[in-house]
Amino acid sequence: MTPRDAIKPYAFVLIPGFSQLGFACALEALSLANRHPSGGPYYRWRVLSETGAPVTAYNGVTTAADSTLTALDRNETIVICAGEDVGRNTSKPLVNWLRREVRKGMDFGALSSGTYVLALAGLVAGKRVTTHWEYRAALTEILPDVIMEDAIFSIDGRVFTTAGGAASMDMMLERIKADHGTELATWVADQMVYTDPRLPDHAQRATLQSRTQVRNGKLAMAMQIMENNIEDPLTPDEISDAIGLSTRQLERLFAKYVGVSPKRYYLRLRLEKARDLLRQTDFSVTEVCVACGFKSLSHFSKSYRAAYGISPGLEGGDARLVWRGSI
Repeated sequence: MTPRDAIKPYAFVLIPGFSQLGFACALEALSLANRHPSGGPYYRWRVLSETGAPVTAYNGVTTAADSTLTALDRNETIVICAGEDVGRNTSKPLVNWLRREVRKGMDFGALSSGTYVLALAGLVAGKRVTTHWEYRAALTEILPDVIMEDAIFSIDGRVFTTAGGAASMDMMLERIKADHGTELATWVADQMVYTDPRLPDHAQRATLQSRTQVRNGKLAMAMQIMENNIEDPLTPDEISDAIGLSTRQLERLFAKYVGVSPKRYYLRLRLEKARDLLRQTDFSVTEVCVACGFKSLSHFSKSYRAAYGISPGLEGGDARLVWRGSI
């Protein structure tokens, strides 16, 4: 039996719209560790919400909270669990509580878009962090002083963040290994039937070639160059030169494998980013226009309406990150 003062405590803070999968994966890893034949327990936890009331995840499942945002012990680890609509569901009292508790010196982290809450509290400036890929572009625009990594989880000192979903399991296995050694972490992974835990630098998404089913190397290179140059789009000639083809050869590749011209494909990428920014930030249409490489507001509006059937000024979604800076 582990002495009580050696048991590592966690405080999971649920924000409405949180990712049920990310929370469950993180909690289950700790729960399974306590079942190890050595006797345990190794961990204990409590679930908090701002009001102490049950919290509903984005999938509609409601989870009970043990208490409201109460004072924590210095040895507790805070985990902010968020997901959709994190901006509107992150209040000033929650941010103030987080700032106050973190001053005690405990470890703290976030699942999925919970990274945004840490940033609002001013706790991750200059830190290496990650978040779910769906929120990454918006958070990068909003939080330029945060080092946003394309990783399934990041650990920087006492700060840990994860993309959420199954990546929460990878992060917790890493923390279990750091706390109690490889043997326990491996045993937990086996209990989860998770035989190949991923390292933090594992990409969040499948490769561009896998996602698009493109097997032509030159075409994949051109697509990647486009993805990497949204704010300052390159010309077809510049892209062709970069991959060692003529503009006509590049056009033939896109026509054969993608069914659209390079120009049309590039426009689609820029409009997709524009939609993410409009839905997830409070950026003006003009700011989004510039961030996505459009030189003319009228051209941007016309292209957006043609693609999505709605004016960019009327766009809005359920996942808006509505604040910039701290509160």
